Amino acid sequence: MFRSRRPIHVLHVRKTGGTAVKFALRGHLKCKRHRLVLHEHDFRLTDVPVGEGVVVFLRDPISRFISGFNSRLRQGRPRYHRPWTDGERAAFAVFADPCVLAEALSAASDVERNRAEEAMRSIRHVSDHYAYWFESEDYVRHRAADLFHIGFQETLEDDFAELRHKLALPPTITLPNDDVDAHRSPVPAPRLSQRAIRNLRSWYALDYAFAAMFGEFKSRDDALPQRPPN
Repeated sequence: MFRSRRPIHVLHVRKTGGTAVKFALRGHLKCKRHRLVLHEHDFRLTDVPVGEGVVVFLRDPISRFISGFNSRLRQGRPRYHRPWTDGERAAFAVFADPCVLAEALSAASDVERNRAEEAMRSIRHVSDHYAYWFESEDYVRHRAADLFHIGFQETLEDDFAELRHKLALPPTITLPNDDVDAHRSPVPAPRLSQRAIRNLRSWYALDYAFAAMFGEFKSRDDALPQRPPN
């Protein structure tokens, strides 16, 4: 029976390709040995019962910052229209470019630096950290046996194909090509200065630690302990 198959929870970390992944999987929740459960942004690893599988996609934190900044600058368009919060309105009134914001994190002026830090905490997506979804590195390692599949936005096509294979889904199930369905940015990402990159690596240091850990797990995927299906 469908309900007796092992649940596989697809977490949706913001700005990591989750919209495209869920778009492709929706309508194919019944798999050979598993049943998929697609989640919104507010569902975390701690919400997944121990013993049930987890699919996660991540992204380089700086790339995710740029994507998140530009998405909120457009208020989510073209796929969505989510007006700015008061904090976002104040942030974008001062910082209309992600590089300028990132550089201001090390400004000599206390006022400018404080404004930049407040903007980083006020802009949706930009303010999110991987710890929101994964709690801590120790907790993720504790749940390693439940990590059914790990993917990265930078290798989304290949990682989705691998997920499809694990789920025994047909090769006709593919990621959307349309920018709106995939919720992709309609404009190319801007280049960041070395100063901006240094500042963002410092700001997102814990996120880089999470990404490195998941990358380590992904590189030895076959060696990870896996809970057997029911």
